[in-house]
Amino acid sequence: MKKSFRIGLSFGLTSGIITTLGLIVGLNSSTHSKLVILGGILIIAIADALSDALGIHVSEESENKSQKNVWQSTFSTFLSKFVFALTFIIPILLFELLTAIIVSIVWGLFLLSILSFYIAKKRKVKPWKVIIEHLVIAVIVIIATHLVGKWVSSVFFV
Repeated sequence: MKKSFRIGLSFGLTSGIITTLGLIVGLNSSTHSKLVILGGILIIAIADALSDALGIHVSEESENKSQKNVWQSTFSTFLSKFVFALTFIIPILLFELLTAIIVSIVWGLFLLSILSFYIAKKRKVKPWKVIIEHLVIAVIVIIATHLVGKWVSSVFFV
């Protein structure tokens, strides 16, 4: 796989998983509304995917990369973030909300583990170290957004 595609895919996948999981968990903790969570996922799939794609675009341009590589990284970032964020809609539509949140967390951590394994193999390091490092960060995001969601609910939805 070409480096510019790999950059976009790995960034988009990681950001899509972490951001969408944080959004789902935080919105669930504050609203317990499927409609709000579905709307949030759709909005983040578009706005954040475009934002991150622009961020990668500018970053790659600042590294003086060729226009072709810049656009390949940009497109692969947008597409991977957009598609993977949208996959979280499926459990929300198929299951009761609490089950959907659990399924989404398992799905996100599974995808992140696969990506982490691939990265570790590419770097020729022990996969379990990379996987644990990335999963710990993801779990911290999940816990933090859950707590923020609870706080928002207690302060603004009294």
